[in-house]
Amino acid sequence: MNFFGMGLPEMVVILVIALLVFGPKKLPEIGRSMGKAIKGFQDASREFETELKQEVQRLDTTEKSETAPATEPTAIAAGSEKNSSNSSAQS
Repeated sequence: MNFFGMGLPEMVVILVIALLVFGPKKLPEIGRSMGKAIKGFQDASREFETELKQEVQRLDTTEKSETAPATEPTAIAAGSEKNSSNSSAQS
């Protein structure tokens, strides 16, 4: 078990010192609030990562949509000009 770079013996020493400092009644409450704080940090980190990935994906799709259609309307417009000039020539 390797938690924050510490092994089991180091964790036991820290828990014993915390038990002596805070007492047996306060220790579960402190552990609970630390657990909630860590969970909140993980949730915020996950949310930030999700938003960042969505923004990158949105920018990628925006860049692709801006570059791809820019060439197509020119070709279509050129083709429609030829068609209109051909139809007016035929009339």
